[in-house]
Amino acid sequence: MVFNRSVLARAVLGPAAGAVLMVFMAAGAIPAYQMYSVALAAVYTIVVLSVGLLAGWSGIWSVGHPAFFAIGAYFAAYGSAHGWALETVVLGAVAAGAALGAFLGYAGARFSVLYIALLTLAFTTVTLEVVNRWSSVTGGDQGVPVLQLRSALGLGAFLGGGTEAQYLAVGAAAVVLALAVPARASALRMRLVAAKSHPMAARTVGIAPEAQSALSFAVSGACTSFAGVLLGLITGFVSPDPFSLAFGISLIAACVLGGVGSVLGAVAGAVYLTWSPSLSSTVGMPQPVVQGLVLIAILLFLPGGVVPFLAGPARRVLSRVLRRPAAGHPPTSESSEPSAPLPALAPPSDGPALLRLEHVSVAYGGLKALEDASLSVRQDEVLAVIGPNGAGKTTLLNVLSGLTGNGRVSGTADFAGRPLLRARATARRRLGIGRTFQHAEVFSELTVAENVLCTRRRVRAGDRDAVARLLQSVGLADVADRRPTELPFGLQKRLDLARAIAERPRLLILDEPFGGLDASERALLARHIRRLNADGTAVVVIDHVLDDLFSVAHRVLAFDFGRTIGDGTPDTVLQDPKVRSSYLGTVGNRAQLPDAVGERSLIRLRGTGHAYGGVVALRDVDLDVREGSVLGVAGANGAGKSTLAGILHGSLRPAHGARETGGAVRTSLAPEGRGLFRTLSLRENLEVAAYAAGITGTTLRERLEETVQWLPVRLRDRMSVPAAGLSGGEQQMLAIARALIVRPDVLIVDEPALGLAPALVDEVYDRLIGLTHEGLTVVLLEQSLSRAMAVCHEVAVLHEGVVAAQGRPGEPEFAALAESAYFSGGPVPATTAAATARTSQVK
Repeated sequence: MVFNRSVLARAVLGPAAGAVLMVFMAAGAIPAYQMYSVALAAVYTIVVLSVGLLAGWSGIWSVGHPAFFAIGAYFAAYGSAHGWALETVVLGAVAAGAALGAFLGYAGARFSVLYIALLTLAFTTVTLEVVNRWSSVTGGDQGVPVLQLRSALGLGAFLGGGTEAQYLAVGAAAVVLALAVPARASALRMRLVAAKSHPMAARTVGIAPEAQSALSFAVSGACTSFAGVLLGLITGFVSPDPFSLAFGISLIAACVLGGVGSVLGAVAGAVYLTWSPSLSSTVGMPQPVVQGLVLIAILLFLPGGVVPFLAGPARRVLSRVLRRPAAGHPPTSESSEPSAPLPALAPPSDGPALLRLEHVSVAYGGLKALEDASLSVRQDEVLAVIGPNGAGKTTLLNVLSGLTGNGRVSGTADFAGRPLLRARATARRRLGIGRTFQHAEVFSELTVAENVLCTRRRVRAGDRDAVARLLQSVGLADVADRRPTELPFGLQKRLDLARAIAERPRLLILDEPFGGLDASERALLARHIRRLNADGTAVVVIDHVLDDLFSVAHRVLAFDFGRTIGDGTPDTVLQDPKVRSSYLGTVGNRAQLPDAVGERSLIRLRGTGHAYGGVVALRDVDLDVREGSVLGVAGANGAGKSTLAGILHGSLRPAHGARETGGAVRTSLAPEGRGLFRTLSLRENLEVAAYAAGITGTTLRERLEETVQWLPVRLRDRMSVPAAGLSGGEQQMLAIARALIVRPDVLIVDEPALGLAPALVDEVYDRLIGLTHEGLTVVLLEQSLSRAMAVCHEVAVLHEGVVAAQGRPGEPEFAALAESAYFSGGPVPATTAAATARTSQVK
């Protein structure tokens, strides 16, 4: 736990309030008939706090806590009947609650929230059945008294139902509240929240979600069992009635009312739970009805809970006073100066390999995502991995970080002389492997500083100082107390990097770190990579932004279809014909396009741009889709093709610029990945698209018959088969047919060849070109530049969201221009050729 003046001040409030309350009780300021209610509210505070923190920190909603409550109460009854000391009863109840909670947490970690709730429901049901049947210990339906528990530490005797037990309950609740306050600032809470908000990313920083669920449930079960002991003492009698499933639901309602995860909210929820019977009698309505109405009102009007709602305005005012400059202003730190010189890329040493993979393969069912991959990385080397989408790059990184899921991994891998493939993902952090993600998978419920601090099992003052220095080095010191969701994408990428390097890994794995960044942010990232490498960190990095990638790499490894197809320096690797064809594509016979192309523009984009949060996907795109033409848009993965497809389709509204149509134009989109309803049959997939377009009755039957005839014979005979049973090529043809059923004027197909064998690619394209002979206008979005050049009237090359080249495939020199634009965004000016010798050869 972390203790500082602020935390200690808040932690003291609980014991201080408890002491004042006990003084009032002793002075008679609280009537005797109300003292029991006060003690009961104190007991309920512990239970509501344990349920609320379990839900707020671990994301586990439990209806099993009445069982833990009952375990503690029956421990008190059994111990009082057999002469056990108070401390023995408490330790026994806490140990039983912790053990059962750990079991439930670990067993439920692999399930969704619904199934965990069902698991805890079953636990309560079984526990109540045991209570009812084990009458020799529990008294069955008749219950059992709690006589007296004497303290072995000299605290005196506590008579069941006596005044001393009421004081004990209030004091115990005050202590639990005091402990909960520093727990909020502890590494325990950070790791629990990290495991809840992003389990996969949590594994890469050494946090096992199963262990965190078990730990949180164990602590929660132990606290509730302890509260059960107190309940037995203040009531003096234990029966099954207070531990029903209805009480479990009331606990959840009390948590929501006070504020899930709020310490003060637990007190508010406990007060509500204690006095809700009195409220029901006052309004003359049954208690379940009153509780239901209150819960509905809270969910509708105060979904965060009463306490957070009341505390919110004060917190916002305080944050405005104390907050540092907003994230919208570039953080100022020495390392973030764009003008700082780029550290030189020192050549790697000739020492032994830090990482070595030999003949590694990964299979998911019948699909081989990685096949016979071999590589080695020295301690001070930067290895770049390139390849088109689906080449197996991310699978390779997942092998290194232990995130292959259900994939079957074969081959051998050694890291620093240790076998790597048998090590768990959480253990690889300790081995010295750090990892970032393509989309900056940060922990959204933690602050920027906590995102880095959660990598520690315990947080000390020195750890906070070290994290502050790290955040300063990456330009995040000014936003350390902000949530990642408040930051632009570029700063989230920096946070992902800071978390990965927080413990100085020996190997850093970077998954598309340059994607979505502007030029200055990419330059800053390149500077960080070089500095890390200069400090002796080995780096494996994949990306599609080849200029920046090659500027930091010693060596480049090329992948396609899960296999290694090239290995060389940044200057030479793209000269390999296999590597070039993997990016640009190869085609067999050129499809015959219709000669006549209209001059009328069906869709026109002018100055169109779009961004997702802080990520710019498209910039100032001008494009015309002419009637009867086949327009190809080629670009690497991440160039902005799918965003452009959505804007052309009209389903995505551009952030700026204009989309104009030449009259009433019906568009239809076959999205990347096909987007089929896999459990529905082929016919049902077509019908869903027709219903969405308002096509019913006779028109629907006519359209179905017409569309089915477009499909190949092997699909026409299987219209009742689920879409999941089709091959990739067959699924692609079904996705196109689904788009055709509305009889569009413009058909937009996003990555029609993705993941298909060459023969199936030819079949899909032949059918698409056949549609153009019937007058359909087609827009093809393709990674393969060669394919686009072969089957389109006009080709636009997207590079980092910008149309870098546009023209007709038959025009002189356009092929060379398009190729240069595909890789680097355009040709290299002659005046700068000498200064960019390496990249000029690539381009």
